[in-house]
Amino acid sequence: MDKHLVTKIEIQKRNKERVNVYIDGEFGFACSLELIYTFNIFKGKAVDVEYLKSIIDENNYMKCKNSALKILERNYKTEKQMRDKLFQKQYDGNTVAKVIDFLKKYKFVDDDKFVEMYIKEKINSQGKNKIKYDLIKKGIDKELLDEKLSLVDSSFQENTAFNIARKKYETIIKSEKDRNKVYRKLGSYLLRKGYSWEDVKKVLNRIMENSFI
Repeated sequence: MDKHLVTKIEIQKRNKERVNVYIDGEFGFACSLELIYTFNIFKGKAVDVEYLKSIIDENNYMKCKNSALKILERNYKTEKQMRDKLFQKQYDGNTVAKVIDFLKKYKFVDDDKFVEMYIKEKINSQGKNKIKYDLIKKGIDKELLDEKLSLVDSSFQENTAFNIARKKYETIIKSEKDRNKVYRKLGSYLLRKGYSWEDVKKVLNRIMENSFI
């Protein structure tokens, strides 16, 4: 296999931790200073194409991994969200897959944990249907969702819906006195919140039974 000569290693002006590597007198690639030591690259070293490719691949992996960790500094992500973010940054499929494996191995990305946290955050203000819909959009597996949402007590959902509906009812009747219209508006509101029709009917009956309109 043909050999190529490392003719120059130049520290970048704007980032002293990165270098430009010249091969056969021309710019070859940029990488971290760490990789220069790891791969024992020095001026005058003869290298083949496969060796150079392995350096570039490792450099791309390190850049991609650092990008992923910076993304996670802002907020937690699902596996799909992280994958999409990295593809938006133009990293190739193999590199992204390798980084995702790293993130999952060390629990930086954990869909199971994400679902538990999300449900805990939203369950006091949203119904299970909306939570499920939003998490599916984030790439969460439906079976995992069904498993986690099944742990939510049904009476808790109904009582939460009732508390939300009671506040909304007070707002609606300020401008609407028609009983049927109040019923429809309140029902539509709860359905948009993601509560099941079964729970919505129970809540509407409880509220309208004590209604003064």
